[in-house]
Order: sequence, then structure tokens, then C-alpha cells
Amino acid sequence: MSGWPAEIEHRARALIAAFSERRLMVATAESCTGGLIVGALTEVSGSSSVVDRGFVTYSNDAKIQMLGVDPATLATHGAVSRQTAVEMARGALSHSQADIAIAVTGIAGPSGGTDEKPVGLVHLAAASRGGAVRHREMRYGEIGRDAIRLATVRTALDMLAEAAEG
Repeated sequence: MSGWPAEIEHRARALIAAFSERRLMVATAESCTGGLIVGALTEVSGSSSVVDRGFVTYSNDAKIQMLGVDPATLATHGAVSRQTAVEMARGALSHSQADIAIAVTGIAGPSGGTDEKPVGLVHLAAASRGGAVRHREMRYGEIGRDAIRLATVRTALDMLAEAAEG
């Protein structure tokens, strides 16, 4: 892969192999990563048999229109919340042919953070057609925008691997 850290390349290759072996398809719903997760996956040769699609839903309107996130969820909990991440993952499933979807929403910074939701806060959710949903709240800290986004990709790939194993 060009330009990806070695461990992300390794994780993406392993994930594509595992999904291919299990005949699973994946979709991504990305906000703060802006398509980096699906980008890492599609760098791998053979990923077309595994990756169904990627949604980049940076704005609240995109989350509502493309994934069916409830406007009330956004109004009550905000874009960066467990509830929104879960609805994004479920929406990616319902708007795709994927068996498993990963969703991420967070504050990559350097601005935009608050005391309640600081820079580096990211919510990730993985949902499967069987109904299982995994959530992680990560607090990467103010390590820089690029580092937060790459850390989120790593966590997302790990969560996809766990979801594939059941």
C-alpha cells in the first residue's frame, strides 16, 4: 500500500483475507475519518469481493439523508455520541449489501472540542446483520488531527476483525 503505516496495511490485508474466507461483505460509515477506513481496505488487491461501499457522512444532513440517522438523536445526543455511531452503523447495513458495518464519528481537531466532548473523542460502532452491535468510546487525546484519524482507522479495523469472528 502506498502511504499507509505498516501496521494498518497488515491489518487491512488480514481483514480482507478473513472477510473473503468467511464470504462476508463490509460497509463503512465515516465522519471524522473522511473515508480513510474504506480507503485502507480498498488498497488491498481483492478487496472488491469484500468491500460493498463506504459512506462519508461528514455533515449531520448527510448522516440523516444517507444513513437514516434520526434527527432527534443528533439533536439530543449530538453527532459525536454512542447513539449516533450506532445509528450510523445500522444505517450503513440497511443501505448496503454488507454483512458487517463500521461507523465512526468524532472530533479530530485541532478545534471543535469542548470540556464534555474534547478533541480526540471518537465513538465507533460495528453492527452485523445478526443484530449484534459493538461500541467503543476512544479518547485519543490531543495527539494531532492526523494521529487521531489514523488511530481511529486502527481501532475500526480491529473492531471489524472482532465482528467477523463473531
